[in-house]
Amino acid sequence: MGGCTSQSANSDSSLTTQTDLPVATQVSNQTMKDLPRLEGTATVEMTVNGSPITIEVDGNNAPITAGNFVDLVSKGFYNGLTFHRVVKDPQPFVAQGGDPQGTGTGGFVDPETSRPRYIPLEIQLEGEEEPTYSKALGRQAGFSAPPVALKHSRGAIAMARSQMPDSASSQFYFALSDLAFLDGDYAVFGYVTDGMDVVDTIKQGDRIDSAKVVSGMENLQK
Repeated sequence: MGGCTSQSANSDSSLTTQTDLPVATQVSNQTMKDLPRLEGTATVEMTVNGSPITIEVDGNNAPITAGNFVDLVSKGFYNGLTFHRVVKDPQPFVAQGGDPQGTGTGGFVDPETSRPRYIPLEIQLEGEEEPTYSKALGRQAGFSAPPVALKHSRGAIAMARSQMPDSASSQFYFALSDLAFLDGDYAVFGYVTDGMDVVDTIKQGDRIDSAKVVSGMENLQK
């Protein structure tokens, strides 16, 4: 993973995954129909270092991104995985995890098909009826302040990806401070509602003890 020297536009590279798996340039409509969707909200409790973090997952504004995360949580995928990248200096930035390889290069591979799962970049703009898919709408596309519905405020949880828009899989990150410069380029899908003090203590190499869906599982459509 690239270094992070400041909390600026140059920090974007530290959120990318360096997967060596083949990545399609765009997720097809047919593929999108096969992806899990969250129709509504769900609550996930993630335990790190013995302490709980409560996450409200927003399927209203990020149905595919939220559905992918809730589906992986329900499978027990995140249990035992590490936070392989935590950036707090010179300013609080992100705590990133969800890679089964622990190196920043891995993602979810469906054990039933032996194929990796990728999800499209999904950005809901304020006032729009549907999210925009497979297209960056922030600084990567030349826009400075896109009116996104889910902003990178402190406590946001979002998906990491490679430079290709439709390459997110299982790696996620917590925003450790307000990171408006990432809005529109990375898909936020929820917020920490309790336990942000626990998130602040996460160190590189710390493991996720467990993650479970405590409510809203009925909103997951597979």
